[in-house]
Amino acid sequence: MKKETETKTMRPELIEMIRRHAFGLDENRPDAVAKRQKKNQRTARANVEDLCDAGSFIEYGALAIAAQRGRRSEEDLISKTPADGMIAGVGPVNGSFFAEGADKAAKLMQICQAHGLPILSLCDTPGFMVGPEIEKRAQVRHVCRMFVIGSHLTVPYFTVVLRRGYGLGAMAMTKGGFHESFFTAAWPTGEFGAMGIEGAIKAGFKKELAAIEDPAQREKLYEQLVGELYKRGKAINMASYLEIDSVIDPADTRKWIMQGIKSVPVQQSSGVGHNFIDPW
Repeated sequence: MKKETETKTMRPELIEMIRRHAFGLDENRPDAVAKRQKKNQRTARANVEDLCDAGSFIEYGALAIAAQRGRRSEEDLISKTPADGMIAGVGPVNGSFFAEGADKAAKLMQICQAHGLPILSLCDTPGFMVGPEIEKRAQVRHVCRMFVIGSHLTVPYFTVVLRRGYGLGAMAMTKGGFHESFFTAAWPTGEFGAMGIEGAIKAGFKKELAAIEDPAQREKLYEQLVGELYKRGKAINMASYLEIDSVIDPADTRKWIMQGIKSVPVQQSSGVGHNFIDPW
């Protein structure tokens, strides 16, 4: 009864904000959670919950949604594409980078830099979103903010690739490159590539696939090529070429983070910064 009375006295925009926040919680997204679990994947919130002490993080930018207003209703985007959230110094990203998502990540970097907070990047991204529709939103200028701001960070920066680490999106998530973070580790589920593997095969082997008339044989070749590229991009293979520092047991993630924080050398500030112009 008390809750109902409070709701009646609240301003409409505050009620709407509470409703929007609720959409982002795993318990209110059973279909999305089930879809990820069916693929043996976890949500960003589940990962953060395991890494952080209960009640110890503050969420930033939870109301961001996909930049697809030109072809989907805003209500549909709110209910089906809520951000998993950027968490005070912990930046999990699930899915492609849109302009709004890049702005949120860049702003989080600036907040952490201003307050001297270490940054942990939990990477699971197929890269930056591309295409005519997204380019209307000045996508390149927005996503470039992550590279420009990231290159000027002086706070400790750590990266753990949970699953996908593709294209420039992965580079942005790792402060500009896998060798730029204090450490870049990956879970055994990590996979890497210059772009999404399925898209890379369709684009790179377009003529070879089109030359096969039998659909079954064409699909067989496609699956074979995809499998080979997945194998080459596995985290353990990347580590063997020293592209990343290590493949770790997910249960040891918190231990790696704590050891990383203890191992970062103390930097003496000169008091003189390197000025730059924000792309947006």
